[in-house]
Amino acid sequence: RTDSGETEAKMANEAKPCPCDIGDKMDYRGLGEEVQIEHIQAYVTKPTSGTDKAVIVIQDIYGWQLPNTRYMADLLASHGYIAICPDFYVGKEPWRPTDDWSTFQEWLQDRKPTNINREADAVLKYLKGSCGAKRIAVVGFCWGGVATHHLILNYPELKAGVSVYGIVRETEDRYKLHSPTFFIFAENDHVIPLDQVATLEKKLQEHCTVDFKVKIFPGQTHGFVHRKRGDINPKDKPIIEEARKDMINWLNKYI
Repeated sequence: RTDSGETEAKMANEAKPCPCDIGDKMDYRGLGEEVQIEHIQAYVTKPTSGTDKAVIVIQDIYGWQLPNTRYMADLLASHGYIAICPDFYVGKEPWRPTDDWSTFQEWLQDRKPTNINREADAVLKYLKGSCGAKRIAVVGFCWGGVATHHLILNYPELKAGVSVYGIVRETEDRYKLHSPTFFIFAENDHVIPLDQVATLEKKLQEHCTVDFKVKIFPGQTHGFVHRKRGDINPKDKPIIEEARKDMINWLNKYI
């Protein structure tokens, strides 16, 4: 049962659907724990053996508690990294599948992926001081892909980045990456058209002085790396697994 407000929101969303579809939401509880770090909460998961390598995992528009994103954090931990997924919305509501896409820009006003430095500072301080991290990278999905690109432009201490379907579009010097960055895109992405991907790659070739890679995965849509389940999409499973393996390999190479 839904109340009239939810029904209206659902109808509005169907009239103008969100191109960032939530996909296959996982029923996944996670292996880590939630902690308070200064003014924000975060999900932290650690490998079975000690390490000084850490990865900041940045949420998509559906928030830090989305099971799919926590699964990705746990996947990173299983490969030997401390993984932390902070609430970069700082307690504000994430986007919901029933929300009206026409209100998205209004929703985004106080949740800009390029306005996260205070939170990033707190997380870096926690990783170094409480977790003993010395080599730190960042991985982000969708909204978090943009945030990842932003952090790599502004935090030279980050050793590597993986931006999964996300590009900073506003900043003049957005091609001057400080650290090696891997950009993952989907061929059939209605949020990021391929002409924007081509422009990114061309400009990086012209202006970027560190290692980078831009890769487009055929036949895939926005969200495929973390919001598409291989077990119920057998045709896509090899591509999903390839993208995740590429992400891990990039991190292994640089941190």
